[in-house]
Amino acid sequence: MPKKTKSAAAPKSRLKLIKNDPWLAPYTAAIEGRHNDAIVKEADLTSDAGSLAEFANAHQYFGLHRLHDGSWVFREYAPNAGSITLIGDFSNWKPEREYALTPIGGGVWEGRFPAGAICHGQHYKMLVSWKGGQGERIPAYATRVVQAENSPIFSAQVWAPEKPYKWRKKTFRPRVDPLLIYECHIGMAQEKEGIGTYEEFRLNVLPRIQADGYNCIQIMAIQEHPYYGSFGYHVSSFFAASSKFGTPEDLKALIDDAHSRRIAVIMDIVHSHAVKNEVEGLGRLDGSPDLYFHSGPRREHPAWDSLCFDYGKNQVLHFLLSNCKFWLEEYHFDGFRFDGVTSMLYYSHGLGQNFGSYDDYYNGSQDVDAITYLTLANKLIHEIKPRAITIAEEMSGMPGLAVPFKHGGIGFDYRMAMGIPDYWIKTMKEKKDEDWKPTSIFWELTNRRADEKTISYVESHDQALVGDKTVIFRLIDAAMYWHMSREDQDPVVARGMALHKMIRLVTLATINGGYLNFMGNEWGHPEWIDFPREGNGWSYKYARRQWDLVRADYLKYQFLQAFDNAIIKTVSSVNGFQKQPVVKLWDKDDDQVLAFMRGDLTFVFNFSPTEAYTDYGILAPQGEYKGVCNSDDPLFGGYGNISDSVSHLTQPDPLYAEAGLGWLKLYLPPRTAMILIRKQD
Repeated sequence: MPKKTKSAAAPKSRLKLIKNDPWLAPYTAAIEGRHNDAIVKEADLTSDAGSLAEFANAHQYFGLHRLHDGSWVFREYAPNAGSITLIGDFSNWKPEREYALTPIGGGVWEGRFPAGAICHGQHYKMLVSWKGGQGERIPAYATRVVQAENSPIFSAQVWAPEKPYKWRKKTFRPRVDPLLIYECHIGMAQEKEGIGTYEEFRLNVLPRIQADGYNCIQIMAIQEHPYYGSFGYHVSSFFAASSKFGTPEDLKALIDDAHSRRIAVIMDIVHSHAVKNEVEGLGRLDGSPDLYFHSGPRREHPAWDSLCFDYGKNQVLHFLLSNCKFWLEEYHFDGFRFDGVTSMLYYSHGLGQNFGSYDDYYNGSQDVDAITYLTLANKLIHEIKPRAITIAEEMSGMPGLAVPFKHGGIGFDYRMAMGIPDYWIKTMKEKKDEDWKPTSIFWELTNRRADEKTISYVESHDQALVGDKTVIFRLIDAAMYWHMSREDQDPVVARGMALHKMIRLVTLATINGGYLNFMGNEWGHPEWIDFPREGNGWSYKYARRQWDLVRADYLKYQFLQAFDNAIIKTVSSVNGFQKQPVVKLWDKDDDQVLAFMRGDLTFVFNFSPTEAYTDYGILAPQGEYKGVCNSDDPLFGGYGNISDSVSHLTQPDPLYAEAGLGWLKLYLPPRTAMILIRKQD
């Protein structure tokens, strides 16, 4: 967390965010100002609609819609256009007069067409002319966009099947006690060297996630994107589910199936920027550069080669808020992980800033329009689905991001604990094993704002991209290619597997909101992620998951899988585990031993690479403790030096008797972790 800077006394605030953190008092005016900005903007947007949910219906007005009588209506917001004509299969891709649109005021163009003029499955675009030019464009509200086979050309597709998808699970309530997220990418979820589909994921991967005990999947790359290798973060069509993976019905069936398995489904939503492509994207939809984006130097993102939305424009808010509502209602998503939030919050996009004190959050470099949008988006999402899940990918640590709006926050349910994976990478890269300090580990994993829930994780997809290394590959490296056989006793592999298990358990055990794992990393998927590109010969070799490795009985990956299953099951068995206080019992850097409690569970770690401790004493509440699971179990690839069947009675000590504490004596082999449960009388 950033350092807090003392300042002169400030007037008291009615907002709980400031009451809970007196160090924010000097910034009362700024915090209350952004809070009031959201109130004013909401009143402006809803003056006619009455509510945000009623306002966020742009997708029901714009785009192509089939009416009850079978006829069609199409509308587009394009105030700079001189003319717009729909072209497509229905017109042999020629601008026919009967498909021309008419301006109806306010920058809106409309066309009405008889029932037989347009058919389900046909491809189409807009031919837009403006002063000084013209071009083919994909409608901003297109809900289906496809790429021609063996061609770089994209077009919208009429998608209005006679029989809409019939949901089997019409209502669903996500389980978040705690929230256990399995981050995934549909295309690379398969073993084949190619692009996986929604249906393949539903049949092959979803049952695995259920068996692994995760209660939420976070799907990347849902919104349509021209370049597969962008990982889905350069979006072109915001209302279209990527056709690379199948049809809208296929995605709905996946979500429906997940809900029947009691698994929530959230998606990565990209509202922080948009692809620069003009033919496929929003770049110059009507010929103007700033229809949805900033003009001038703020138009292009300095690091991402993309375009930046102008959140100060009501039509942009209409577009983005409607986009949130569309995914919730049309596809029954349970929420969103908002990508690139740091980039949205600051005029600098957070680039080159240290965020070392509270001053850095209230120095005038914050994009108030973007903050207002994020606040209203969270209000809208929870107005539509009160139990929706919203997560901010944000690294600056802005206070109040995951605090309810009524308390002065921006309203996210969770924020990503992005410092944790950075900490683990830095530790593995820069510290010898004997220099791993329990005090440092515990501090990093529990250093967070008390009023904000976080998603803790060891590694997401970010840490697995080419140019970086996964945790397991960083620990074991080339030895993974030759020494992962069950009978092989290679010391590099033994060390890597032991630390892989310990790192994951200590991160999971200290959560205060939720936990995230990227698919395959739970069992130590080797190597990295590298999408097909010119530099690798357009290969899919590293854009897939090698599930056969964990299925192979003769390899050690199954041990890591079994351990992940055990710890996820243990945490899931405690209702509200993430709400239990993390009570440190012991941390001794000289011994490299850490122990803490959460409710009746006690977690003990010996990070020492060489020292085995016999009858190691830890001060703990008096009682009887029994093993739940431990990383040294042969089922998890360990050596069987710890027995979970042994009960441990605390030994009394007169010095601590009044506090109800005694000495819990344990055998702690090197590089091991154990979970114990305290028996109730």
